[in-house]
Amino acid sequence: MPNPTAGNRIVVGVDGSDASVAALRWAVQQAQAQRADVVAVHAWERVGPALAPYAPASAHPGSAEQRLRAARLLAGAVRQALGPRFDGAVRAVVVEGPPARVLLKHARGAHLLALGRGDHHEYGHPAVGAVARDCLRHATVPVVTVPVPGRHASPPDPSGRPPFAGRGTA
Repeated sequence: MPNPTAGNRIVVGVDGSDASVAALRWAVQQAQAQRADVVAVHAWERVGPALAPYAPASAHPGSAEQRLRAARLLAGAVRQALGPRFDGAVRAVVVEGPPARVLLKHARGAHLLALGRGDHHEYGHPAVGAVARDCLRHATVPVVTVPVPGRHASPPDPSGRPPFAGRGTA
């Protein structure tokens, strides 16, 4: 018999950024209100040889070491979001693979997928990164993007003028 609450979970993409920590905090609050589980997912990909070819083999991080680094990153983000004594309300999952693909797979059948949203638009970049765009395009569940609290930039002026341009003198 299937578990009746199998879809009653919120999946959160965690990459260690302030935005992903904010998304995790938000997801925990939502989960408490909806009596849902939270699954924090960190996807990592193997790093190729970034060192000089003549560097000793021991200097190249192996797959196990990279996985351990990923697990530490996720544990640190969970601690940052919830404090050192969180009640185990979050299940942490570390998976090797392309982030968007991993997140979409874990979100399949979930209540929703939560992702952090940075302030990239301030510098002429899109408000969400490539992983979030792929998730927004291909998700089969609702996707929520959570901004970093306290970093509210005003929306860009549709005229393209910089703020306060031509509005008097200083």
